[in-house]
Amino acid sequence: MNAVATLIAPRTATLDEAAVQTAKAALVGLGADAGAPDWLAPGTACDLPFGNLAPEQAEAAIRHALTGATVDIVAQPAATRRKRLLVADMESTIIEQEMLDELGDYVGLKDHIADITARAMNGEIDFKDAVRERVALLKGLKETVIDEVWQRATLMPGAAQLVGTMRANGAACVLVSGGFRCFTGRVRSWIGFDDDRGNELEVIDGVMTGKVIEPILDKDSKLQALMAYAGEHRVPMAETMAVGDGANDLPMLLAAGLGVAFHAKAVVAAEARARVDHGDLTALLYAQGYRATEFVA
Repeated sequence: MNAVATLIAPRTATLDEAAVQTAKAALVGLGADAGAPDWLAPGTACDLPFGNLAPEQAEAAIRHALTGATVDIVAQPAATRRKRLLVADMESTIIEQEMLDELGDYVGLKDHIADITARAMNGEIDFKDAVRERVALLKGLKETVIDEVWQRATLMPGAAQLVGTMRANGAACVLVSGGFRCFTGRVRSWIGFDDDRGNELEVIDGVMTGKVIEPILDKDSKLQALMAYAGEHRVPMAETMAVGDGANDLPMLLAAGLGVAFHAKAVVAAEARARVDHGDLTALLYAQGYRATEFVA
């Protein structure tokens, strides 16, 4: 068996034996060799080893067989499923908020800024232009507001386990965000990322000028960061994982050994190699073959 399909249920649902057997029958129906199910977490995650079928075909067949089920499916080659490098987006991925939107609340423009953010994440407008436009609206805001806004930040469920478990098993974990270093640095310290990259707000005499320090980190920068970190840590691309939700994440998702669109915008979910629509970030651990008993916070 040279490949594996992992079925993962969210915390609000249960993965039962019947669903696993339905998935296995779908693989066999396409001529695959399918092995015995291996439960990574009872009622939550299960591996189905298989051979003689491309992972893309296996995933499509299982999705069709389980139409309507609240379950995520990741099919991939078995040999390289355990990753040695994680490159993660920050906002709406590792944390639940979009921090620039939250800063907009302090100038009474949260909804307006959030609308620009949504369009940029959907790929409808240029990301760099969207950053400049939103930051311009913050002109005159005191730098001390950053500390207040930071109190709103909450971790995405499973984020601490994802980073903790991968690092405990020798993987490097880095945060690469189109957001701002005043937040990426704090998230890095919060759950133990090895490094972080982000944009810089221009602040003079404790006041935001409404400008971003160039160059702006965008989709191409994220892709370059993935490749740079892989080279620095001597990790083959097949053993890298990237995760994000927006259009500016797509190039790195497509380049990574396993690029995961996490509760992503439609354009991203449609193109990414893998996607998690229902579960939390522990789904990325199950996809690597970790058992729930191996999770480290």
